[in-house]
Amino acid sequence: MKLLRAHNLSKSFGGVQAVQDVDFDLEQGEIRAIIGANGAGKTTFVSLLSGRITATAGTIEFRGQDITDLPIHKRVRKGIAYTFQITSIFPNLTVLENAAIAAQNRFHASPATIPTDGHPDIYRNANAALQQVGITALQDEPAGAIAYGHQRLLEVAMGLALNPLLLIFDEPTQGLSDAEIQDFCKLVKQINQSTTVLLIEHNMSVVMSLAHRITVFDRGQVLAQGSPDQIRNNANVQAAYLG
Repeated sequence: MKLLRAHNLSKSFGGVQAVQDVDFDLEQGEIRAIIGANGAGKTTFVSLLSGRITATAGTIEFRGQDITDLPIHKRVRKGIAYTFQITSIFPNLTVLENAAIAAQNRFHASPATIPTDGHPDIYRNANAALQQVGITALQDEPAGAIAYGHQRLLEVAMGLALNPLLLIFDEPTQGLSDAEIQDFCKLVKQINQSTTVLLIEHNMSVVMSLAHRITVFDRGQVLAQGSPDQIRNNANVQAAYLG
């Protein structure tokens, strides 16, 4: 089953064509990596999928339904979660409160207010997400006081607290140590047992070890798609990106 499809998807900013006529489909249950040089249109493309920005042209379908014009909170409710390239947490709130706010957004299109104990489903989701990424012991710590690697895990937990069908990562290993990257790859494989994963990533070791398929962007368009071996041996990709 195709979980997500994009057809002729385009986005322009003034005279700049950031994404141009992209056709893209994502299988349910796969790990897909998007690679390309800086400015190739990768983040703009996944921002279109998640609803952070609106398309200039083209369509997006999720589970067979047209979501092209849906706002971001409605896409979240349908099962699309996005973690940012730059860590996006509430530093003065506890780790658990951050996860609970994310879980709350699964049920309500509301401002970032802290749920009360009268919302057991919200805190149940939040606790389960913290447990899945292995930071339950930090739940009472201010999010801004924990280590950077743990902050990145918290952001993953905030995505998982939404119970997503599709979890999108934008440069998730940026700033992590080698050991933290290894742990992250194990976590992604665990997450993929129940959730489709789409990630933008520059670390080619991570891409080649995780991805079932890879999509290569170049100047706002898809240059190539295929398995890791197909992409590794693609002459156009070597010339444009891998070197």
